[in-house]
Formats: sequence, C-alpha cells, structure tokens
Amino acid sequence: MKILQLVSDWKWTGPAEPMLVLMQALRERGHRVDLVCPEPPVDSNRSLWREASIRGLDPIHSCEAMRGALAIGDRARVARLRGWLETRDRGGPYDIVHCWHSRDHVLAARALRLGPHASSAARSTRLVRSLSSAERIPNWPWNRWLFGPACDGLICVSDPVAAMNRTLRRGRAVSATTGAIDLDALDVQIDRRRIREELGVSQTAPLIGVVARMQSHRRFDLLLGALARLVRDRPDIRLVLIGRGTQTDEVVRIPARRLGIEAHVVFAGYRVEDYAAVLGTMDLFTFLVPGSDGTCRALLQAAALGLPLVGTRRGAIPEIISNGRTGVLVAEDPEELASAWAGFLEDSQRRRTFGEAAKRDAAIRFRPDRFAAWTERFYREVSS
Repeated sequence: MKILQLVSDWKWTGPAEPMLVLMQALRERGHRVDLVCPEPPVDSNRSLWREASIRGLDPIHSCEAMRGALAIGDRARVARLRGWLETRDRGGPYDIVHCWHSRDHVLAARALRLGPHASSAARSTRLVRSLSSAERIPNWPWNRWLFGPACDGLICVSDPVAAMNRTLRRGRAVSATTGAIDLDALDVQIDRRRIREELGVSQTAPLIGVVARMQSHRRFDLLLGALARLVRDRPDIRLVLIGRGTQTDEVVRIPARRLGIEAHVVFAGYRVEDYAAVLGTMDLFTFLVPGSDGTCRALLQAAALGLPLVGTRRGAIPEIISNGRTGVLVAEDPEELASAWAGFLEDSQRRRTFGEAAKRDAAIRFRPDRFAAWTERFYREVSS
C-alpha cells in the first residue's frame, strides 16, 4: 500500500512518537509510507520534522502549521494537498491518508471528497483518523460530518472509547488498539547510583515515578494527597516528577508546601537522552490521567522497563494495566492510591513479580510490528 501520514502540528506532541513508530514498522512490512508535516520555527528545540529525519523518515513536503479547523486561504492549501495526493511524481496517488489532528483531517477530507476538482483517483483514497483523546466525541453537527462521511476509518485508544463513538460513526469502521513504543530505545544501561545522586535522593529512598505535564487536569492533587498520607509512616519516600509545565507552581510546589511535603517531591525535569535511564531508576510507576497521547505512552514505557504499575480506570489505562498481575488499578481517592503504593513499597518481592510481568507483557503487546500489523488490517478493511 501507499500511505501518507498527514500531520498539521510541528511540535513533538503526544501523538507524534506513536505515529513515527507506526511509520517505521509499516515500512518494514513493505509499504510505501510518506510524511507531510510543518517545518518547525528556527528557534525550536525539538520537533516532529527533526525527530522524523533522525529516524530516516524525512518528510516529503511541508505544510503550514495553523490552529483551527478552518482558516482564510484554505482553498489554496486544499488544492496544493490535492496535488500531492494525485500527482505520481510527488508521491500519490495514495491508498490511505492517515490524519492525527482535526486540522489535517479537515484539509484531507476537502482535498479527497469535496468540490468539483476532486478526481476519481483522489476519491478512491481512504481517509483514516487516529483519535488521541480518550473522551467521547461530542455529538455536534460538525463532528457528525467530520467523523462520519469525512472519515472512512476511526482508530481509538481503547475499546470503551470506540464503543462510545460508534453511534456517531453510524456503521462506518471504528476500532481500537493499544499503542506501541520503540522497545529498542528503552534497552539502556541504568546507573541507578549516579541518577539517584543527580536527583539528590538517598540510595535507599523508595522512588515513585510520574511522567506528566504539570497541569491541573493530570490530578496532581490526588498524587500529593496520597503522598501526604504515606510519608507519615515512610518519611524516606520520594515522588519523582519527570516532565515540565507552565503550571508547576500552582499545581505542585504551592500545594506541596501547604501540605508540608515539599521535601518529598523531586523535580527531575524534562528528559531526552537519559529519559529511559531516569524512568528505569524508579521503584514503581503511577499514571492517573491520559494527556495529549491517549495511548499513554509513558505507561507503556514504564511497563517495558519492568516497573510495577499503579493507575486509575480512565481512558486506556485499564486496558494497559492487567489488574493484579502487572499493576493495580485504583479509584481516584488519595487513601486508595496511598494504600496501593504502600503495598508495593513494603514488599520487594511483590514489586519484582509485578515488574517482571509488566516487562513480559510489554514485549508482547506493545511491539511496533504488532501495532503495524493491526493497522495494516484496518487499512485493508476500510479499503475493501
């Protein structure tokens, strides 16, 4: 098949890495897979374009990075996109156009389906959309068009999310699969002593790891509430936060100071080169609320690194964590979360057993080739 991955955001956001993992795995299965995305601003640090190029997945064209589904000048942008989709020496015609955001979804739908200029070749191309959100799509007229006739196939992050959106789809193809991660990139040497020294924690301190942007909706109130209960009996415990965010003071520092647990919270910052090593140093991992990537990539990575998992029942989390085997699912209650943490921290053998099970599970379920094989079958389903 000839497949175009179309992305309207230049940033290295949540859905970006799963998309590149999928691209690489589909190419290894013998498919022609191209990427069109915006070039980044000159002062950007990390971008989709750069990361794709590092992986040998260089974009074939650039498109404008714009917010909003509709913008002045879109008619010309649609015509240009239609040229890429139809002109053989520019890559097209494609069997599949796979979109990841509403902006690129709308442009592709207009190029393929709408107006008198769409050719029969373009109309035969199938449009697939990956939905990163774990929430129900609002049943608005616009969404009924965008996720109805303007979309041949919808990929959701979990079976419950797919079930929620079937009514909106009105019989059109919708399915779900767990995400995938680059397992090889996580196969690193972990110098736990050095990393603990860098983080400023003792070599024996129990470390609870969290990877998330520091925003209020990620339930840092729940994390801090559970930590405040746990440190009463285990003052050596540290909550290690990997990530960054503009709301750090409001959602973490000030509430932690108010609870008297500021010394128990460690800010590891945003990590790139040593991300896997820092994450792998943790004793257990907690994931409460999906972010922009509904496949919960950090949770998959923690599993692959052999960490026991603690999570809520939001989004795809209960499909990723095998409750009672690779981790524990909890209600959004600080007492229950603190109890789950204590159950692992007080029993090293239990941590080891759950962590080994999580690693085995990740090696089977979160492989890129498995993800690509599933996606290939879905592409063929919507093309038939």
